[in-house]
Amino acid sequence: MQFDDEGRDRVISYQSRQLKPAERNYPVHDKELLAMRYALIKFRVYLLGEQTFAIYTDHASLRTATKNPHLSQRMARCLSLFSKYNFVVRYKPGKTNILADALSRRPDYVQSGRHAVGDEDDDECAVCVAEEVAAVEVAASSPLRDLITNAYKEGPACSELIKFLRDPSDAGKRKLSPRSRSHVDSLDGDTYCVDREDPPRIAVPLDDDLRGRLIHKFHDTRSGSHLGREKTFASLSRDFYWPHMYK
Repeated sequence: MQFDDEGRDRVISYQSRQLKPAERNYPVHDKELLAMRYALIKFRVYLLGEQTFAIYTDHASLRTATKNPHLSQRMARCLSLFSKYNFVVRYKPGKTNILADALSRRPDYVQSGRHAVGDEDDDECAVCVAEEVAAVEVAASSPLRDLITNAYKEGPACSELIKFLRDPSDAGKRKLSPRSRSHVDSLDGDTYCVDREDPPRIAVPLDDDLRGRLIHKFHDTRSGSHLGREKTFASLSRDFYWPHMYK
């Protein structure tokens, strides 16, 4: 960011990335430090050796992070990197930090109504390993949606859950695991989506062929532009989920 002749902010370059699965569990403060670290590394060729530059954040406590006597190992590693740069941290409220905030939003995504479903016993399908699962209409193409829906039918746990959500009954509810029984509600669409703070994602059942086709679609086709591992994962995990998909 630099100022033009009239003193207005002008963007030089944008950078953002999706959090890795482990990083999503970081405290908010550590996530903000992670963002600072990522930006410094990405633009280090321009920033190392500079007299002084400013980092704007909407997280006010970062202004005093370097003076905190109680540092976690993760924070200490970040501060060790920060010591190589000559910068000051300035607070900028989120409502005025629009350009940076926009990078973490999905303008193409419109949430539809969904209902939480919890399950820890029915581990035959992908939805059953998450703390919360939502039922939502799938925005994917019809052929792909059909493949996913058919894959759900292969797993007995998924089959019973879908059957109940489509036609709720006391008899159907008794066939579900105790944890599912206390959380299931109604079905908006025909597949399930993981819902853990982020926008819901389509949960892909345990089907190696189907998962392989999805990876191929996002990596090897023209729309994927032969993305590398990190970018393929970021693109795929924006809309789809299965356990340990980063591996």
